[in-house]
Amino acid sequence: MKKLLAILLLAASLPTLADGNVTAGAQKSAACAACHGAEGKSAVPLYPNLAGQNAAYLNHALQAYKKGERSGGQAEVMKAFVAGLGESDMADLSAYYASLKP
Repeated sequence: MKKLLAILLLAASLPTLADGNVTAGAQKSAACAACHGAEGKSAVPLYPNLAGQNAAYLNHALQAYKKGERSGGQAEVMKAFVAGLGESDMADLSAYYASLKP
């Protein structure tokens, strides 16, 4: 719990990335943690690590899942998760994961 609080405080002090809000992204990331880990580092090789990824790349990937432009692997699972996300949600999540240490 202390580690999560420290991360949230650190994230709040960072500038926004990819036109997203790091703090808002941290708050929205709970559903992502099930597969990608609480700090963006997956314990399961099937799921990619998100921590430290380029924010623009992450945002592009989320947009592609939402548009149905990605297939294979866990694409169907991701499509379900991004279906309810808006543009700002995706930007916030991208900024948050880009702000984390890989």
